[in-house]
Amino acid sequence: MTQDQNEIASGERGSLSRRTVLATMGALPVLAATTSVLGASEAEAATAVIDPSAPRQTIRGFGGMAHAAWIGDLTAAQRDTAFGTGEGRLGFSVLRIPVPENQADWSRDLATARRAIELGATVIASPWNPPANMVETFVRGSQTDAKRLRYNMYGAYAQHLNAFNDFMRNNGVNLYGISVQNEPDYAHDWTWWTPAELVRFLRENAGSIGTRVIAPESFQYLKNISDPILNDSAALANVDIIGAHLYGTSFANFPYPLFKQKGAGKELWMTEVYYPNSSDSADLWPQALDVGEHIHRAMVDAEFQAYIWWYIRRGYGPMREDGQISKRGAIMAHFARFVRPGYVRIEATANPASNVYVSAYRGGDSTVVIVAVNKGTSAVSQQFTLANSTASGVSSWLTDASRNVAPQGTTGVSNGSLTVTLPARSMMTFVTGVSSGPSPSPSPSGGTGLCRVAYTTSSWNNGFTAGISITNTGTSTINGWTLGFTLPPGQTITSGWNATYTPSSGQVSARNVGYNGTLAPGATIDIGFQATHTGDTAEPTAFTLNGVPCTVV
Repeated sequence: MTQDQNEIASGERGSLSRRTVLATMGALPVLAATTSVLGASEAEAATAVIDPSAPRQTIRGFGGMAHAAWIGDLTAAQRDTAFGTGEGRLGFSVLRIPVPENQADWSRDLATARRAIELGATVIASPWNPPANMVETFVRGSQTDAKRLRYNMYGAYAQHLNAFNDFMRNNGVNLYGISVQNEPDYAHDWTWWTPAELVRFLRENAGSIGTRVIAPESFQYLKNISDPILNDSAALANVDIIGAHLYGTSFANFPYPLFKQKGAGKELWMTEVYYPNSSDSADLWPQALDVGEHIHRAMVDAEFQAYIWWYIRRGYGPMREDGQISKRGAIMAHFARFVRPGYVRIEATANPASNVYVSAYRGGDSTVVIVAVNKGTSAVSQQFTLANSTASGVSSWLTDASRNVAPQGTTGVSNGSLTVTLPARSMMTFVTGVSSGPSPSPSPSGGTGLCRVAYTTSSWNNGFTAGISITNTGTSTINGWTLGFTLPPGQTITSGWNATYTPSSGQVSARNVGYNGTLAPGATIDIGFQATHTGDTAEPTAFTLNGVPCTVV
C-alpha cells in the first residue's frame, strides 16, 4: 500500500485508484453470489455445532497499521482506544509499522509501538524500500524507473533489517517479525522483487536476521509469489511467517493447499487489507458487515492466524479521524476484543443459514468465543450446541445499525445448548466458560485442592512473558475471582491479558475481566502478562484464589 495523494481526511477519493478498482472487482461478484433476501418473519437456521475438542489454527491476533510519516501518529488516547480491551476499545493485539529506509526516521512510530506493547500487543514491521544506496533502477515493461535491490547489496540489506530490529528492541519493542518487502509484486512506487529474487535472499541472507522473517506479502495473495518459497526447502527454512495481502482476492482463492502440504511449523498471516473499499465511510451500514464476513472467511476458509487492517485511523478504517470507533471498527472489535492471542479456532458450523456466518475459538481449557454475522434482512433464530463440553452462562455483545459492541447481559445454557435471536443485519459475539468433564483432583501440595495454578514463562535478556492457568478444583462455581501472588524483586508487569493486574510489582492481584468472571467446577481460565526483569526470572512460589491457597503444578 502507498500513500494516496488524492486521499482526504474522510477517506474518500477524487478518483478511484487501481487498488480500489482491484478490491471492488474481487469483492462484488462474491458478495452478489452469496446474498439473498430472507422473509420478513424470523427465520430458523440449522443448529451450529461448536466442537472445542476439534482445534484448527492458533490465532495470533487482529490489528492495523500505524504510519506516522504518511498520516501522522496516533495520539495517546487513540493508542489506548486501538489496543485497549475494555468497553469502547478496539482490542487490537497486533500493530504493523514501516521500516523506514533512513535510520534517522526509525523512531517515528516508536511511541505507538511502545504503548501497543504495554497493552499486550505484538508488533511487526514491513519495509517499502531499502536505503537508497542499495537500490538501482531498471526498465520493467513501460516503467523506466523501476527500483530493485542491487544483487551485491543483499547481505547489507539483511544487516539493515537486523539493525532496525536491534533499534526497536533496545528501545523497548521486541518485534515479533520483520518482512523482507511490502508487496514486491505491486511496487510501482517502491521496490520490486521477483519470486526468484525473494528465494535467493531468503536462502542466502535471511538466516542472519534476529527475529521472525515474514515473506512475501503479495498484494493479492498471488500464489505464484509464495509457491517458490514453499517449494524451496532452503528458503523456507529461513521464513517463519508466510504473509499475504487480500486486495481483490476472491474468496475462492483464500484456501492455500500448498501451505497445508509444506508449511508445517510456519505461520500464515494476513498482514494488510482494507475492505470492501477506501471510498466509502467506515460508518456506512449495513456495508460494514462485509468486513465481518471478510474476517470470517479469512479465519475459516483461508485459516489465517492474524488479520491486519491498513491504516488504523482513517475515514474508511476502524477508527475515524476524530478517534472514535467506526462501524467497521466495531465489527473488527467483535473478533479482536474477545479472540485473544493464543486462542485456537475450533470446528463450528460455518454457514448454518443463508447470510449467517459462524466461527468459534477456544482460550485455554476454559473459554469459548463464538462470533456470528447475520447479513440477512430478517432476524434468525440460531441454536448453538457445544459438543463434548458443558458450559456455564453466556455473555454476549451486539452491533447493529444503532449499537456498537453493546453488552447484552448473560444467558443461560441448557444441556450444552443455547438458542438466541440474531437480529437482522447484525453481528454478535458470545463468550462462555466450558469444561470437558471433571478434572482429576491432585494431591494438595501447599494448597487446599480447591484451586490449581500452572505458571509458565518465556524470557529474554530484560523481559519475559508469563502464562497462568487457573483451575477450579472445587465443587462450587466461583463468581468473580482474584488471584494473588508475589513477584520476585526486579520484576515489573508492563501489560497483561484476560485480567487486570495491580500493582505492577511486589504483591500482585490479578482480577477477572467482564467476560471470564465465572469459573465453574473443573473449568480452567488462562491469563497472562508481559514484564521486565533485572536479571531474576524466578517464578512466584505461592498463589491464592480469593484468599484461598492454590496447588501449584
